[in-house]
Formats: sequence, C-alpha cells, structure tokens
Amino acid sequence: MIDRAYTASLFVLYQLSIAAGIVLMPLALAMRQLGVSLPIHRVVESLGMAYDEANAV
Repeated sequence: MIDRAYTASLFVLYQLSIAAGIVLMPLALAMRQLGVSLPIHRVVESLGMAYDEANAV
C-alpha cells in the first residue's frame, strides 16, 4: 500500500514538474537572453528516473 502511494506521489510530482517547466518557459527564455538558465530539466529528469525506478519494482 505504501509503495502504491509512493509511486502515485512521484507520478504527481513528475507531472507537476513538467507543467511548471511549461509555465516557466517564457521566463526561462528571457533569462537565457541574460545568460542565466533555470535548471528545471534537472528536476524533471530526476523525478522521471525516480518514478521509473519505483514503477519497475
């Protein structure tokens, strides 16, 4: 039961991180013009890998 809740919460966090990346895209593009980058891809990748590992069990 805890494994299912953990996997579900990772899935929700993964989906929210993707949505945040989409919403923050204009800000990220503007910041790139200034030479600064937002590391949202790291969050999405790490949550995606964690979800895949939890789902594989």
